[in-house]
Amino acid sequence: MKLIIANKNYSTWSLRGWLALRGFNIDFDEVELALFTESFYAEIAKHSGAAKVPVLVDGDIAVWDSLAISEYVNDRYLDGKGWPQDVAQRAKARAVSAEMHSGFNALRNEMPMNIRGRRKISPSAACLNDIARIDQIWADQMKEFGNEGGWLFGEFSIADVMYAPVVLRFITYGVALSADAQKYAEQVMNSPAVQQWISESKSDTSIVSEDEAGVEKA
Repeated sequence: MKLIIANKNYSTWSLRGWLALRGFNIDFDEVELALFTESFYAEIAKHSGAAKVPVLVDGDIAVWDSLAISEYVNDRYLDGKGWPQDVAQRAKARAVSAEMHSGFNALRNEMPMNIRGRRKISPSAACLNDIARIDQIWADQMKEFGNEGGWLFGEFSIADVMYAPVVLRFITYGVALSADAQKYAEQVMNSPAVQQWISESKSDTSIVSEDEAGVEKA
């Protein structure tokens, strides 16, 4: 099984696909491609017409889109344990994951992931609303599960796969969080899988100008 990803410094969706495997200690081979290059599009086209990463290739099965990859991994390798076992909590986990997957467009556009950067921007009202909503989700979950594993639903789940990359964005742009939401950010940053990704991102010094938002902090 192999996972095709892009530059670790910038690609949040790649990180989500990667965490869907590494976060659950599933073995896989990794293929990292340089964004927006001819080789990138040529390799992706072998497996997906979407021309985006991540793509999971497992034998003769190809799965693209990070949430679809998470669901496939959950079905094939986790016996359903990628989601909370309680029906109500599972429904909520899926709802907040879908909210991340399809929403928060202002935050995505204005605060692209840039792990090595420490950037300054002037966020729009829409971006501030996105930040407030994410803070609310994290804080609410920490109040309920902060002492039961530290992840959004206690144990690590697909919901964390979806939200963990946002922590890295918030660090880059110096976003202040409520006390409860900050506990979640610290949980993510203390994760060995996330620390591995951050460490490996430093070996790629290429610059993707589209994701160099704002200005470097003094």
